[in-house]
Amino acid sequence: MTARQGTRVPARLRTGVRLFVLAAAALVTVRAIGRSLEWVLLTTTLGPTAYILLAHPHTEAAQVRSSVLGHTCAAASGLLCLAVFGLWRYPSIAEQRTDTWRQIGAEALAVGLTLFLLVLLNAHHPPAAATALLITSGIARPGPPLYGMLTGLALLITAAALLSHVPFPAKRRRAEKDG
Repeated sequence: MTARQGTRVPARLRTGVRLFVLAAAALVTVRAIGRSLEWVLLTTTLGPTAYILLAHPHTEAAQVRSSVLGHTCAAASGLLCLAVFGLWRYPSIAEQRTDTWRQIGAEALAVGLTLFLLVLLNAHHPPAAATALLITSGIARPGPPLYGMLTGLALLITAAALLSHVPFPAKRRRAEKDG
């Protein structure tokens, strides 16, 4: 085993611990704010968004511009497809325990439209597809569920933009330990 291979596990461990702490801090903050507002702000789209923003902060997908445009395009696409398919007040797939062909069509077109817009805007953010699905499935329907999800995303994007630059203690050098 080379010296480089021997240091890989500790580096991964440090990175994993850093991501664990930062993700937990960001999501607990969002959830705590949601509790104080009596809104559900923590939805499934926040998990993959937190991962991209915190684990890969220097990629295009993690840039604030891509995150904001991605979820904005997804929300607009989802709402448009709800209107086009006549699903604005339709029960969610969670309430029905199944989906209809209209919902399937709205979901597929909302994700497709989101991806199309993200390519045109050069703002790639994969978790935005989950936002489009949450809206068109009725889980984040217009009203408090949608407002909560969008508020949660705004808080998470802001928190992650700040937290991704928090330094984490580096491995102590042997000279420092011996000195």
